[in-house]
Amino acid sequence: MSKRDYYETLEVTRAVSEVELKAAFRKGAMKWHPDRNPGDAKAEARFKEVNEAYQILSDPQKRAAYDRFGHDAFDPARGGGGMGEGFGSSMSDIFEDLFGEMMGGRRGGRGGTGRERGADLRYNLEITLEEAYRGKTATVKIPTAVACEGCGGSGAKSGAKPKACPTCHGAGRVRAQQGFFAIERTCTTCQGRGQIIENPCPQCGGGGRVTKERALSVNIPSGVEDGTRIRLAGEGEAGLRGGPTGDLYIFLAVKPHALFQRDGADLYCRVPISMVQAALGGEFMVRGLDGTEAKVKIPEGTQSGKQFRLKGKGMPILRTRDHGDLYIQANVETPQALTRRQRELLQEFDSQSSTKTHPETAGFFSKMKEFFEGLGG
Repeated sequence: MSKRDYYETLEVTRAVSEVELKAAFRKGAMKWHPDRNPGDAKAEARFKEVNEAYQILSDPQKRAAYDRFGHDAFDPARGGGGMGEGFGSSMSDIFEDLFGEMMGGRRGGRGGTGRERGADLRYNLEITLEEAYRGKTATVKIPTAVACEGCGGSGAKSGAKPKACPTCHGAGRVRAQQGFFAIERTCTTCQGRGQIIENPCPQCGGGGRVTKERALSVNIPSGVEDGTRIRLAGEGEAGLRGGPTGDLYIFLAVKPHALFQRDGADLYCRVPISMVQAALGGEFMVRGLDGTEAKVKIPEGTQSGKQFRLKGKGMPILRTRDHGDLYIQANVETPQALTRRQRELLQEFDSQSSTKTHPETAGFFSKMKEFFEGLGG
C-alpha cells in the first residue's frame, strides 16, 4: 500500500512555513491521539502518520530530500537512509509539550535535585496620608516557611543524605513506550526531584522547612501612592530542601483622610467660608501636611467652588525633590437659625439687589425666559 503524501497528511501546502507546519501537526496530533480515541485502530494509524510526516518535514534537510525524491528518500531498499533509531527520542520533547498536561505530567529538566524555589508572599499594609507624605520605616510580622535549622534545609535527618530515586535513577523522569513512540513523564516516586529521603528530619518531616513568624523592617519612601508595591527580594517562603527563597511583596493602601483628598501629587481641601466673607473678601490660614501654615486671601464676590492654588504644598513626588500643589476650594456656607433682625437685614439687602449684585442669577433666568418664549413662538 502506497504512503500518503506528507503534506496531504498534515493538510498543508508545500509552501507551508515552520510556524504553520507546527500548528498543523499540533492540530492533527491532538485529534488522532490514542488517549482521545481509545480502541480506535484507525485513529492510532492516523496518529502515527501525522507524527511521521512532521518528523520529516520539520527537519530542513529531510524536507529537502522529500521534496526532491518523495518517500524513496527514506526507503533503504532504494538507497534512502530511513528515519533512524533516534526517532522516538527526538519526538519525546514535542509530545511532552503537546500532551504533558493530558498525560498528567509537567515539563521539566532531567536530573532533578529536589531543590524547589519557595513561593512569593504578599502582605497588605495600611498607612495614613501623613505617613505617605513623610515616609516611614514599618515593622511587619509575617508567618512564613523558613529553612529548618535541624537539617539545614536538606530535609534529611542529621548525618543522613538524600539518595537517588530507584525508579528514575536520579533523572526525575521516566520513559513510557507507546507503540514506537517514547514519551517521558514525571517520576511519581520522587515527584520529579530525582531524590528520595529515607531518613527524614524529625523537625520538618523531610520538607526542609518549618513555619515561623518573622519580623521584617520595611522602608516606605515619601510620596508613595495607594496600591504601591514594594519588593523585598529573598524574604518570601524558603525553598524545599535548600532551594532558593521566594520574594515578599508589600502592597500599600493609603487610608482616606478627614480633610485632604489626593489626586496624584496634588491635594484638595474644601474650606467653608461665610456668606459675608465671600461677599466682602477676607483671608484665612490653612495648615498643610508638612505642618506649616499658609495664608489664603479671598477676593470680594468669591463664588462657591472657587479654587485657590498653593504651589508646592502637595505630596512629595516619588524619588524626586519636587512636590505637587495644594488646592483650596471655597465652599460658601448659607447661614442658618437666623435671628429676626438678621432676617430683616437680608430681606432689605435682597430688595435693593440688582443684576450687578447677582449677575449669574440674573443671566440664568434671562436665558431661561428667552428659551421658553422661543418655544411659544
